[in-house]
Amino acid sequence: MALPDGFLPLTEIPHCLHASLGETARRLDEALERADARASQQQSDPLSETWRALGESRREQLAKVLAVSTFAADTLVHYPDWLTSLDANGELESAPSPRLLDQWLSEALGEASDETTMQSAIRRFRRERMLGIVWRDLTRPNGTSMWETAGAVSRLAEACLEGALGWLEAHFEARWGRPAPRADGSPQRLVVLGMGKLGAGELNLSSDIDLIFAFPEKGVTQGGKREFEHQEYFTKLGQKLIGALDAITADGFAFRVDMRLRPLGDGGPLVGSFAMLASYYQDQGREWERYAMLKARPVAGDIDAGCELLASLSPFVYRKYLDFGAIESLREMKSMINREVKRRGMDDNIKLGRGGIREVEFVVQAFQLIRGGRDTELQVTSLKKALERLPELGLLPQQVIDELTPDYVFLRDLEHAIQALEDRQTQALPHDDAQRERIALAMDMEDWPALMARLSELRGRVRGHFDAVIADPEEEAEGVDEDDSTAYAELRALWRGELSEQEAKALLENAGFADPARGDRRLKALRQSRAVQGMQRIGFERLDALMPLLLEAVIDSESPDTVLERVLPLIESVLRRTAYLALLRENRDALGHLMRLCGASPWIADQIARHPILLDELLTPSTLYTPADKSRLADELRQALGRIPEDDEEAQLEALRVFKHAQVLHVAASDIVGTRALMKVSDYLTFIAEVVLEQVLAMAWKHLTRKHGYPKRRDGSHGETDFIIVGYGKLGGIELGYSSDLDLVFIHDAASQGSTDGERPIDNPVFFTRLGQRIIHLLTAVTPAGALYEVDMRLRPSGNAGLLVTTLEAFADYQRREAWTWEHQALVRARAVAGDTGLEQRFDAVRREVLGQVRDLPALREEVIQMRHKMRDHLGSSAVAKEAGAFDLKQDAGGMVDIEFLCQFAVLAMGHDCPALLVYSDNMRILETLEEHELLPAEDASALREAYLAYRNAFHRSALTKQIVEADFSAQRELVSRLWQRLLEDDDASTPPDISHQETPQ
Repeated sequence: MALPDGFLPLTEIPHCLHASLGETARRLDEALERADARASQQQSDPLSETWRALGESRREQLAKVLAVSTFAADTLVHYPDWLTSLDANGELESAPSPRLLDQWLSEALGEASDETTMQSAIRRFRRERMLGIVWRDLTRPNGTSMWETAGAVSRLAEACLEGALGWLEAHFEARWGRPAPRADGSPQRLVVLGMGKLGAGELNLSSDIDLIFAFPEKGVTQGGKREFEHQEYFTKLGQKLIGALDAITADGFAFRVDMRLRPLGDGGPLVGSFAMLASYYQDQGREWERYAMLKARPVAGDIDAGCELLASLSPFVYRKYLDFGAIESLREMKSMINREVKRRGMDDNIKLGRGGIREVEFVVQAFQLIRGGRDTELQVTSLKKALERLPELGLLPQQVIDELTPDYVFLRDLEHAIQALEDRQTQALPHDDAQRERIALAMDMEDWPALMARLSELRGRVRGHFDAVIADPEEEAEGVDEDDSTAYAELRALWRGELSEQEAKALLENAGFADPARGDRRLKALRQSRAVQGMQRIGFERLDALMPLLLEAVIDSESPDTVLERVLPLIESVLRRTAYLALLRENRDALGHLMRLCGASPWIADQIARHPILLDELLTPSTLYTPADKSRLADELRQALGRIPEDDEEAQLEALRVFKHAQVLHVAASDIVGTRALMKVSDYLTFIAEVVLEQVLAMAWKHLTRKHGYPKRRDGSHGETDFIIVGYGKLGGIELGYSSDLDLVFIHDAASQGSTDGERPIDNPVFFTRLGQRIIHLLTAVTPAGALYEVDMRLRPSGNAGLLVTTLEAFADYQRREAWTWEHQALVRARAVAGDTGLEQRFDAVRREVLGQVRDLPALREEVIQMRHKMRDHLGSSAVAKEAGAFDLKQDAGGMVDIEFLCQFAVLAMGHDCPALLVYSDNMRILETLEEHELLPAEDASALREAYLAYRNAFHRSALTKQIVEADFSAQRELVSRLWQRLLEDDDASTPPDISHQETPQ
C-alpha cells in the first residue's frame, strides 16, 4: 500500500461519512501506486513519500476536503502530484497573486501549438487552481473568508480570459491580421466586460461567467492574409474565446460562458462597437439592463477602453435624480422569480427562494439604482463595498447591515459548500442524507437539523429586510384593516372619476374639505389635462398608483383644501419626470412631510414645484428639520462636488444650486416647525451663502489660473489668492432672509503692476477683474436648478462707475478721502466672507480704522437724519397708504431701518472712544455692546433688540407664507420712533451723543 492505515484522521469526520471516505482513500492509494510505478521507471523519488510526509494538521485538512468534495477527490485521484505542488507553492494557505496566475498560465500556453492543446492547458490550469480554492474554502487557513474565496475564483476567471484572448490574437494574426488603430493612433483590442458576480469580483465556486464583448471603432484589419471588417474580426475572435473556455473536451470545460446579457440577447450581434452600444442603451435600454450594468467591469482585453465605454454608459445606469422607479422594476423581476420558484418547486433554492441570496442583492442594488447617480460612492460593482457604504450614507442603519452582511456570507458559504461537492452550478439544498452531512461538515455545523435551524432563522431575517425596502406601498395600504381599505378604494375611485358628482362631494366633505366641489374640480382638471392624457403607460401607472396615497395624506393634513391646492401644481410639474411620482409613492413618510410643509408655506410648495429634486430631502427627516452648521455645510458641499469631475463645471454649478436650494429648504422646514430661533434662521441662511461663496471663489480661481497662471504678489512670488469677497448689508450683518440678494465688494492685495505666470499671461488688474466677473457669472447664471443668488455690486467704491475689483490700498484711500457718510454707514455692516485669511485680517484693520475716526458729531447726526428722511420719502409708505393705516415694517418711521441707522450712528459717533463697537457687523451684537459699555440703558437696548427681532420674524413669516403678516406692531413702532426722536433729532446738535442716562420711554 502506498499509504499506511489510519493515514486520514477520522476524529472530525461524522461516522456516516467514514465508509465513503474509506473508498476515496482506496482510490487515492491506487493512484499513488501507479504514480510510484512511473517514478520508479523514471528513476525518481516515489510520490507517496511526499504524501506520507504530510503533518498531522495537513492530513486532518485532507480528510475534511476529501469527505466533503467529490470534485477534490476525483481531481487528486487523477493528479495526485498536485497536492504536493499546491503545498509547495503555498496555494493551500493563500491565493496566488494575479501576476503569478498570469505568469503560470502564460508558461502553460507557451507550449500550446494549436487550439486543442491550448484548451487542454487552460482546463488543467483552472482545475488545479480550483482544487486550491476549494481546499482553502473548506479548511479556512489564516481566517480565509467567503469574500476571499469569491475573489480568488474571479481572478482565476480573469486570468483564463486574458490568457486565452492573448493566445488567440497571436495565433490567428497571420491569417486575420490585427485591427486598425483608433482615430487617435492607439491600438484596438477586444473589450471583455464581466457582468454579474464576475464583474463584482465575487464569483461562486462553480459559476458561469456572464460576458459582453465590445470594440472601440469600426475599421478593417491589417497585416493578415485577407482583410476583415472589425465587426467580423471581433465576432470571430469572440467565438473562439467562448470556445476556449466553454467547450467541453476530454479535460472538461474551464468556465461556462453566458452571452445573453448583451444588447438584444441571443438575437443580437455577438460583438458591438462603442457607438452601437451607446446608441442601443440610450434608445432601447430596458430597466433590467440597468440592473445588469451595475456589475459591468472590464476583465480582459483593452481594460482602459472598457473603462472609457462604461463611463459613457454611466448616465444610463445611474440617473442624476433619485430614481425610485427602479424599485418597481426590481419588484417585477422578483415577482417573476417567485413565480418560477413556485412553478418549479424551488423553495429549497438558497439563491432564488424566500430570504435567499438574490433578496440581499436586490436590497443593495435597489439603493445603487435609486441613489447611485447622486451618491457616487455607490457606483461600485462589489456588493461587499456597497453594503459597507450604505450606513455611511445614512441609507440603512448599521444594525441592518450588521445582520445582512453575516447572513449573506452564510448563504454564500452554503452555496459554495453545495457546489464544492461536485463542482456543479447549483444552489438547491440536497435531499440525500450523506450529501447533507457533507454540507454540515463543510459549514462546521453539528448536523443537518442544526444547519436548517440556522438557515430558517436567517432567511426570515433577510426576507424582513427585503420587504422593508422592496415592499409595494399599495399592497401595504390594501393590507390594513377593512375600514382603511375601503377608504383607500374610495379615494382611488375618486381619482379615477368613477364616483358621481354627489358621491365625490360627499366623500370630500366627510374628509374635512371646506369646499369639496372645488377640490373635485381640481382633481378632474388634473386627470383630464392634456399632460396626463399624453403620459406614457409607465408614467400614468405611477401617477394612478400615487394619487390615492396622496389624497389620503392630504386628508390627514390640518387644512386639506389648502394643501391640495398647493400640492397639485407640484404633481403637474413632475408628470414628465415620473421618477418623482415613484419617489412619493414609495415613501409614505415623505408624503406626510410634503403635506405638512406645503400646508404651512406656499413659498416651500412653490420651491419644490420649481425644483422637484428637493423632494429627495423629504426622505431624511433627521436633516430636513435640522439645518447643518457651517463646518458640516462645507463638508457636505465638498463631498457633493467631490463626486463630480473637476473639469465638468456645468455639473458642478448644477450641484451647487441643488445644494443651496436643499439647505435653504432645511432652514425653512425647521423654521416652520419651530426648531430654530429667529436669529439662528438668519445665521444658517448666512452660513449657506458663505459656504457657496467660498466654493464659487475656488471654482473661479481654478478657471482663471488654469488659463493664465497665478498673479504676481507684492513680494514678487506667484500664487495664493490675495483676494477676498466682502459681504455688505444683510450678508455682512448676518441677517439674510429666504430671498435676499448678496451685496458684495471684491478686494485684492496683489502687485498692482504685475502679471500672471501662465502660458497666456495677463496683467494683474485684468486677472482680478475677470476673476470678479467669473464669480458674478457663477452666482447668477441660470441652470435647470435656477440661479444661486442675485448679486448687487453697487456698494463698491464709486458704485457702478468704479472698478469691479479694487486693491485694498485703493479701497482704504477711498474710504478715508472720498466716501460719503452713508458709505461709512454701509461699512458698519461689512465683513469679509470668503477668500484669503491674511487679507481678511488686513481688511478688518482698515474697516476699524475708518469707522473709528473722530467725526464732527453735529454734521454726522445731520447727514444720518437727512439720509433716513430721504429713504422714508422714496421707499416708505405713500401718504395715501399711511392714511389707510399702512405701516412698512422696513422703511417707515419706527421700522427696521430706524434701528439699523441708530446702530450705525452709534458706531460712527462712538467707535473712536469705544473700540469694542468696531468688532461686530450685526445690529444685535452692536446693541449688546452699547448696553455692555453703558452707552445705552439696558431697557433701551433690550427694547430695540426685541423690536428688531419682531420685525425680522415678520419678514421671515411673510416670505414663507407669501402674505403680509397681520400683527399689531404699534408698540414697537412707537418705542423705536421715540428713541429715534430723542437720540437723534431732539438733542442739541452741539451736544455729544451721551445717551446712557436718558430716560426710557414708557
